[in-house]
Amino acid sequence: MEFHYLISREGEDSMELLLQIGLLVIGFTMLVKGADYFVDGAAGIATKFGIPQLVVGLTIVAMGTSAPEAAVSITGALHGAADISIGNVVGSNILNILIILGITGFITNVAVQKSTLMIEMPFMLGITVLLIILGMSGNELTFVEGIILWICFITYLAYLYVLAKKGTEEEANEDRPVWKLILFILAGGAVVVWGANISVDAATAIAQAIGISERFIGLTIVALGTSLPELVASVTAARKGNADIAIGNIVGSNIFNILFVLGTSALITPIPYQSTFLVDGIVAVAAGVLLWVATIRRKELSRPWAIVMLLGYVAYFIYLLA
Repeated sequence: MEFHYLISREGEDSMELLLQIGLLVIGFTMLVKGADYFVDGAAGIATKFGIPQLVVGLTIVAMGTSAPEAAVSITGALHGAADISIGNVVGSNILNILIILGITGFITNVAVQKSTLMIEMPFMLGITVLLIILGMSGNELTFVEGIILWICFITYLAYLYVLAKKGTEEEANEDRPVWKLILFILAGGAVVVWGANISVDAATAIAQAIGISERFIGLTIVALGTSLPELVASVTAARKGNADIAIGNIVGSNIFNILFVLGTSALITPIPYQSTFLVDGIVAVAAGVLLWVATIRRKELSRPWAIVMLLGYVAYFIYLLA
């Protein structure tokens, strides 16, 4: 009788695990599609009101691609799953460089702009170090530290605006009615938030079911799910011969993830920062340094360096499993 009960129990646990994996996939899909609709609507509204397209691309679109990370991190913090909040952002930033740029660079050589090399990459490294210092100083990101991250974020937006004004401006038309664009924003935002709730709950349940930490889930599975927009965009650009924008986009996304996502999350609720994230923060810094070293000489990311990046992520993943 007890033997049959154990078999029945194991079967129920397996079904529950499969259900949670299915919910996680659904949540990720909602995050990606919701972000698409949100960006589409927001960019359309901005165009209607005459906001320059380049500014729209550098702000609204960048925020849109960071919307999955923002929704998951804020939801995780509110649900008490702080390891998923921090792990999602740090894991996404590591994955963005080592996996996304690794795959893109393996497909084709990826050029990098001078401003990205000399300003944006060092800035990304600087705020990653700042995140480690703020997190380790009090073992949490507080409201005040959220303000500090937002001050850095506003400074970065000012830099982007100056950069945009130096470039050429292309006029764009928007024929869709305002009500439809607003509907896109509201529906897209709602789907992102709903998808984030599903993803966090499913990821937490999976971690508990198979006995692994929320930190591991956040740094790997959830990070991959929220980085899907960047992965699809970068690989598609590489296959179409437009890979020169990939590095700038990834660096910008990483900056948004730290300043906008964690800054906003910390303003809403304090986020515990456990000492185990010190190693992950150092890996994020090392990944940024590797990217800079790989591109500083030839102003491009070549296939050999891309392979080094992919192997670097394999080594990091093995460390997480240990």
